[in-house]
Amino acid sequence: MKKHNNWFLLFICLCCIGCASYPTNSKLDHFDKSSGYRFQNLSSSDNTDSLFVILAFSGGGTRAAAFSYGVLEKLRDTTINWKGKSRRLLDEVDVISAVSGGSFTAAYYALYHDDIFKDYESRFLKKNIKRELKLLLFSPINWLRLASPTFDRIDLATEYYDNHIFDHHTFIDLVSKGRRPYILINATDMSQGSRFEFTQDQFDLICSDLSALPIARSVAASSAFPVLLSPITLKNFAGGCSYQEPEWLENALLDRDVAARRFNEAVLQRSYMDSNDRPYVHLIDGGIADNIGLRGPLHALLSLDGGLSILRMINMQKVEKVLIIIVNARTNPDTTMDKCSISPGLKDVLMNVASVPMDNYSFDTIELFVQSSKQWEKDYQARKDCEHQLETKCPGAELPGGQLVKVDFYPIVIGFESLDDVNEREFFKNLPTSFNLPPETIDRIRGIAHRLISASNGYQKLLRDLNSVP
Repeated sequence: MKKHNNWFLLFICLCCIGCASYPTNSKLDHFDKSSGYRFQNLSSSDNTDSLFVILAFSGGGTRAAAFSYGVLEKLRDTTINWKGKSRRLLDEVDVISAVSGGSFTAAYYALYHDDIFKDYESRFLKKNIKRELKLLLFSPINWLRLASPTFDRIDLATEYYDNHIFDHHTFIDLVSKGRRPYILINATDMSQGSRFEFTQDQFDLICSDLSALPIARSVAASSAFPVLLSPITLKNFAGGCSYQEPEWLENALLDRDVAARRFNEAVLQRSYMDSNDRPYVHLIDGGIADNIGLRGPLHALLSLDGGLSILRMINMQKVEKVLIIIVNARTNPDTTMDKCSISPGLKDVLMNVASVPMDNYSFDTIELFVQSSKQWEKDYQARKDCEHQLETKCPGAELPGGQLVKVDFYPIVIGFESLDDVNEREFFKNLPTSFNLPPETIDRIRGIAHRLISASNGYQKLLRDLNSVP
């Protein structure tokens, strides 16, 4: 009998190993540029295009999730007057672009809207997610599953997020809701080092149907920090859905010397269309490519290419004001290794290589956005001055190029470095990047988000321009 039991246990073990496999993304049968999770398929009936609100949530584990959650609370509690109606500023949010820890808050709000204020704290923020994920590793069944070459720690994490946070929702649920905000969950293409967003526009390139993909899997990819977690893998079905390349892409490939950045973007997108050369796409933490989630919105503000083009909406005079709130939960770099003559170990090297450069890159991205918004306003004023001079000296004459649309920009950047109190600033800038923080620390982070938004020049100017009060 004992011998039979051993064979039975061996059979069960082999079954566990054989059945353990990451879920494969679905193939798109036929390309349809009008269907799926795209910005234009989400209704703006609850808000106005004329006041366009963008939120960018950075990475940083629970620290970032709590910081971004505090911003949502502040916008919920801010009443504005716009186009003859009184509403919450939160109701005007059009786009949320997020990476890593911030992607949990973005995805949860997109799915549940105001219900986030009821249970997000208990289900995620104030739950020891780090401990829960560790407990999964102590299960003998999971030992066997992890022995499979097609199942890894990131798949265990995805299952946990799917079961306990996102309730098995997929992107079809966001399509069905049909309402903004439009969320950009950002990961990093491991081989290209470039941003990869979970939108149907991106998935069209690999002929895959995003609708069937679990929200949890996109968030897991966005927060798959290298070394600690394995990549998320997508199968590339390119060539099997009659995908029609957008006109801008072909034109961009002819303009290498004229628009190098646009050319590089076109080359990158073309790389996905060759499934023989790239049969799989491996995704890691979105912070490696953009740790504040700002590159997508910045592209939409400066370019007419792609499914989301805020510039196109501005040119069509649909947008009058743009509010963008950048929530940067970055902390101080670890310099303790500089106090020791012994060379840093492999773990320290890998962690610093993966995190320090992205913080410097994030700073440059923020500066690029702030300067771009200021330049837009300068260009508009310069043209108005020229038109005034031309009208004075040559009545009836017009400048070439048509009218330059006036847009008011309200950039807000909040981060722990803005805290005035030295002790408070040092405390929060030295918090760990982890999925476990004390509840009282989480509450303090939320309070800081409220304070920094209120004190920001962009927030105060917006309220003045709208004749609103906080």
